[in-house]
Amino acid sequence: MRIGILGGTGPAGSALAARLASIGFEAVIGSRSKYRAMEARDSQVEKWPDLAPMLSYGDNAAAAACDIVVIATPWDSAATTAQENEAALAGKIVVSMANALVRVGKEFQPLVPPRGSVAAHVQAAVPRCRVVAAFHHLPATELGHIGQPIDSDVLICGDDPAAVKTMSDIIAMIPGCRPLDAGELSNATAIEAFTAVMLQLNVRYKTRVAPKLTGIKGDPREAKAAAKAAAQAAEAVASPT
Repeated sequence: MRIGILGGTGPAGSALAARLASIGFEAVIGSRSKYRAMEARDSQVEKWPDLAPMLSYGDNAAAAACDIVVIATPWDSAATTAQENEAALAGKIVVSMANALVRVGKEFQPLVPPRGSVAAHVQAAVPRCRVVAAFHHLPATELGHIGQPIDSDVLICGDDPAAVKTMSDIIAMIPGCRPLDAGELSNATAIEAFTAVMLQLNVRYKTRVAPKLTGIKGDPREAKAAAKAAAQAAEAVASPT
């Protein structure tokens, strides 16, 4: 599976591409300029040489040609970028990770974009796509620390259950991340707005916070680990040494 990152030259987009490459997905960093994408890709490979075979670059059209596409542009160009690549994105899972925020003095405040959220605005711009909102609260710095787990829940919402399930399975492969199905795409309004609270906590406590929710049973990572252990046990029985 190839995952393209539209507008992936920023800290969050390039770090996400590297993290996806580190767990076995071919990731393509896209940009309006393929040369900026090349620079972003080379910067990641310089830090993590082992990622070179799985991490590539191209213009946004090249990223849009992938199986799954993440839009990592600034929030106010997310829908426009998706619409520019509408033909290539038709029928695909498109992940919106942008947050509409503004800083007023020392405070971060959420904005309400058209249709209530960036994700809903993207869905309206590319109605034939299966838009999923995810990755809003993962700190870019931690995303880029390949080899270290990210201790965070990842809230996912979307109107296509199969698309949400696919993204949940991918996110569960990121060490330390727990995907949580947060309902329909309308809930992206609250998820995106909560990012302002996270950033405010970062400023106030001089740290980088990530959400962790309690009381939810059946951690998908535990199920995955159990399945892996069962498969290993079955293999050992079938091929005794």
